[in-house]
Amino acid sequence: MILCSNPRAQYLAHRAEIDAAVARVLDEGWYILGGEVKAFESEFASYIGAAYAVGVGSGTEALHLALKACGIGKGDEVITVSHTAVATVSAIESADATPVLVDIEPHSYTLDPTKLEAALTSRTKAIIPVHIYGQPADLEPILEIAGRHEIRIIEDCAQAHGAKYKGRCVGSFGDIGCFSFYPTKNLGAIGDGGMLVTSNPELAEQASLLREYGWADRYVSSIPGWNSRLDELQAAVLRAKLPYLDSDNAARNRLADKYDAALCGFGITLPRRRPEVEHVYHLYVIRSPQRDDLQMFLKSRGIGALVHYPVPVHLQPAYRSRLRGSDNLPETERAAREVLSLPIYPELKESHLQKVINEVQAFAGVCA
Repeated sequence: MILCSNPRAQYLAHRAEIDAAVARVLDEGWYILGGEVKAFESEFASYIGAAYAVGVGSGTEALHLALKACGIGKGDEVITVSHTAVATVSAIESADATPVLVDIEPHSYTLDPTKLEAALTSRTKAIIPVHIYGQPADLEPILEIAGRHEIRIIEDCAQAHGAKYKGRCVGSFGDIGCFSFYPTKNLGAIGDGGMLVTSNPELAEQASLLREYGWADRYVSSIPGWNSRLDELQAAVLRAKLPYLDSDNAARNRLADKYDAALCGFGITLPRRRPEVEHVYHLYVIRSPQRDDLQMFLKSRGIGALVHYPVPVHLQPAYRSRLRGSDNLPETERAAREVLSLPIYPELKESHLQKVINEVQAFAGVCA
């Protein structure tokens, strides 16, 4: 089976460095919030172009704690999209805030800035643009609207490590940027992990308190908090992999270019790159009205194409009919019926890439 993503291949590509990093932590004997986490926070903040970084337990917790650090809670509204991992909306509700949904742009799958103004109310306290599939959202108009209305911006960068908007890494534009290090991400741990980045010292301090029971001094809670810590082993693994992130992203772009060249004209919609951005192709997402048939065709030929995401958040059983904005998301619902992620990761073999291309072309020929 040709996998859609392959964390094991990433481990094998950097095995010596990762094994040495794990051994270093085991030998050191300090396993929670030690030197590896501090070093990785500094290195990752520098990479993104932020002043501070705070390691936490997952990308979902990064969003949750970012909202709490911004003072957002009960009675407050947070605008985001439904075409995202459910984690985005789950984090808003975990902060006791109310999700408000707006539609996406049809070609980028990111938040449509033209829909924002109509969604604002006096209770709107934050906007979470999601940089989905590795492509930045259109941040300039979103930031302009947020600035006029004094609304916080919390960037969901879970799928966009190293992606750039007009020359700057995503995560460095809003009040806080939130990253996931789930194993399949462009920068993935061997387990869970997350990070908040910010250049606001007060928000950084608040996030640091919130991730560990509100402790300013050990065992003494200055504010109510949670237990959400990036552990030393994961930080060490991520430190070993961070120097390869740019070259890995470049490899993803080369694969995407080959898909683009080979699949153009075969009756499927290919990904579009927004002008003035650097896409990092966490996923290579095509769309087709025959998506389900194409997915089954590829599966029968040993190709693991996946759907990100088959059911928009607002149509899932836990959320159906209870989120504001869910009655006017036509592009979101159309995308959910048509999108399909083809295999892409830096270590994907040329022969496997060609097989995927051949089979997609073969399906197009059958359907012609």
